[in-house]
Amino acid sequence: MKVLRAEHPRPDLKRKDWLNLNGEWDFEIDNELLGKTQGYTKSRSFKDKINLPFCPESKLSGVQNTDFMNAVWYGKNIQIPKDWGNKRVLLHVGACDYFSTVYINGQKVGDHTGGYTPFCFDITDYLTGDDYLIIYAEDDVRSNKQASGKQSHLLESYGCFYTRTTGIWQTVWLEAVSPFYVKRYEVFPNVEKSSVKIKIYCSKDSDNANINVKAIFDGKIVGEFNGTVKKGLAQAEIQLSEKHLWGIDKGSLYDLKFILTKDNYNDAVDGYFGLREISLRKDGFYLNGERLYLRMVLDQGFYPDGVITAPTDQDFITDIEIAKMHGFHGARLHQKVFEPRYLYHADRLGFIVWGEAGNWGMPVTDESNYVNYQKEWIEEVERDFSHPSIIGWCPYNETWERDASRKGVKQIDDLYNTIKKMDTTRPVIADSGSLPTNFTDINDVHTYAQTPEELNNVFEDIEQNVVKESLRSKHKDAHYLHANLPVFFSEFGGIKLATDDADKKSWGYGAVHSQEEFYERLENQVKFIKTIDRIVGFCYTQLTDVEQEQNGLVFYDRRLKFDPKRIKEIIKI
Repeated sequence: MKVLRAEHPRPDLKRKDWLNLNGEWDFEIDNELLGKTQGYTKSRSFKDKINLPFCPESKLSGVQNTDFMNAVWYGKNIQIPKDWGNKRVLLHVGACDYFSTVYINGQKVGDHTGGYTPFCFDITDYLTGDDYLIIYAEDDVRSNKQASGKQSHLLESYGCFYTRTTGIWQTVWLEAVSPFYVKRYEVFPNVEKSSVKIKIYCSKDSDNANINVKAIFDGKIVGEFNGTVKKGLAQAEIQLSEKHLWGIDKGSLYDLKFILTKDNYNDAVDGYFGLREISLRKDGFYLNGERLYLRMVLDQGFYPDGVITAPTDQDFITDIEIAKMHGFHGARLHQKVFEPRYLYHADRLGFIVWGEAGNWGMPVTDESNYVNYQKEWIEEVERDFSHPSIIGWCPYNETWERDASRKGVKQIDDLYNTIKKMDTTRPVIADSGSLPTNFTDINDVHTYAQTPEELNNVFEDIEQNVVKESLRSKHKDAHYLHANLPVFFSEFGGIKLATDDADKKSWGYGAVHSQEEFYERLENQVKFIKTIDRIVGFCYTQLTDVEQEQNGLVFYDRRLKFDPKRIKEIIKI
């Protein structure tokens, strides 16, 4: 079975000793949840096969079961490379939906809750030399207890809900580390001073280890730090001898080389960063001190053969290039946590993104859901903190179930504050497109009004801090804005090209019957948006068709629908 995703999954945190475990695994569906009582945890094989990292619903998995699967089992014989010697062995799982448990040779190693963020276990003490790795996952999108994003809670896809993802959907890999090692780092660039501060988080017992950090640009060392780990943390400050700003279409990246030394052990890690500063003022976003009007496109991150897993690394590049080709310099990464490889390519291609998570499927009014969702967000911010492409965070999207009583605002406010404490460098949208919360850094509005007249009706009171929900009948209440905050128009358009051969089950928020009609409608919408000074950026829905939702700028298989040059001219009006 061909391994389609053989590349290193974390270019921002890379060691030379690692082993990709993607490819063929043993596999079994356990709808009755009987596997644990029937001894599956001590199994050395399962009855079926699956191709990882693709979910069993996908074509590329080789399973293609789109029914509900309450639980699944994965198994694989693993062989540790002999040249790893006496190093510790870490097991990494990029993402597994939703409640996961890891076993080695029948012994439980640990578990993880959450479908979009990574987890890692030190498996060294469980290894015998004849080792069988098992990963078990339970998943119930119908429970209203887990964040599932755009996964359908009905048997089939419908509306803006698509094929589900059960179990593993990102790369599984092994990594060899010394007994003392770098776990993660956070980068704080200073454009004015041409310097960078770095917080380096290390494993336990790393205190008093020596840490060397080199900043390198185009192969040349441009800054260096030497220090000591205290209480698991080292804080480096590096003055850069060369200033190369990261910006739109200019993905200038500095390489980072970390070497942690203690007791004759060395841990060497490669990373990178971009020298850039993002800020939000009353009149809009600023990148490196220059005003930036956001021209973004909504990206769902779905693929015909891989569901939410890109079939190849090139697919990430293709999606970014398609967005750029149509005139967009960024994307709203909608209702899922995108893979680190996507963010890496956004970093190096100078493409900005707004980070989200898939909060749908977990009503915000149920307080019992919040603990797990908060944990996922902490893991997401920790994983993605240092990507220069990420210009902001958005933990919730359209939590309309709280409309009547505002119940659930406490959780939204708390998560906003949690993220702000973790990351003071980026703005946060507390709840995109929904009723206002007590805290947010920018007003965020959604409407799919199609004509300038309809749009004017929505925005006619914007200077009085009101916009009207004109489209969705169940959301007729006025949307009250926070005074003195700018507006990000983060969902508009959604125009379907309704040709005679279009899928009859397909839909879009608006419909046109020719390319020329599409260009005219889009141009009218963009021209109207640009007349409102308080709007400091927009995000068009959406980049690609996704299954029955066919309002993409390109088809689901990424074939072009329109002339990208025409759309680019309109977007840049």
